[in-house]
Amino acid sequence: MTLTVEQIDELNRHLADMRHDINNNLSLIMAATELLRHKPQTLERMVDTLVDQPPKVTEALRKFSAEFEKTFGLPRPSTSCDSPKRSAGGQVM
Repeated sequence: MTLTVEQIDELNRHLADMRHDINNNLSLIMAATELLRHKPQTLERMVDTLVDQPPKVTEALRKFSAEFEKTFGLPRPSTSCDSPKRSAGGQVM
């Protein structure tokens, strides 16, 4: 595959956006962890912050992947990771 200058610029823009988003999420994890280290009593308040970040990182990667595939006209392979399996009650298994 040969990329045009425009495609490389587009790829760089998407990579920069993804790096920025993931860095923000990791910074929140680091800050919450550091706060917990110095003030363990804040655990209850920090749990939601810590739990919310991994799905946001996953979403940033998914978004980048989708944009990458769209920009370069790549077919998206179907994988078992695309849609989580759910129980009859609607919970992710």
